[in-house]
Amino acid sequence: MTDNLMIVEMEIGIKAYDIDAMGIVSNIVYIRWFEDLRHLFLEKHFPYNEMIATNISPILIKTEVHYKLPLTIHDHPRGICRIKNLGSSKWEMDLEIFSGDLIHCKGKQIGCFYNLEKQRPSLVPKRLLKAYEEAKLQTQAE
Repeated sequence: MTDNLMIVEMEIGIKAYDIDAMGIVSNIVYIRWFEDLRHLFLEKHFPYNEMIATNISPILIKTEVHYKLPLTIHDHPRGICRIKNLGSSKWEMDLEIFSGDLIHCKGKQIGCFYNLEKQRPSLVPKRLLKAYEEAKLQTQAE
């Protein structure tokens, strides 16, 4: 993930319940970390209280996970996610779990927003589209 277009990053603590009988992090834990990253991203760029105030909620349509190298309870990974594409009706995020120069897991999530009042998909909020366009312009200027 080379550019810095709407990125969030976090430290990840591996818990005893995250590891399996082989002493490595269970595959399903990476999905939880992806969700943690997505929620952190939304909290930074479009907090839930603002979403609910406008009667919308994010919906996850698809998650792809590519496991690369195992993690153990002794590792100190970090997670990162960024918007790859943000269109008028759906979004796509790239996600990565790494430690140092080692990539342990890569993934992608695709989703949309849902209008809670109308009970159907809605357009991506203008606030997010504006932030995305500003971030693209800033990245191009660098």
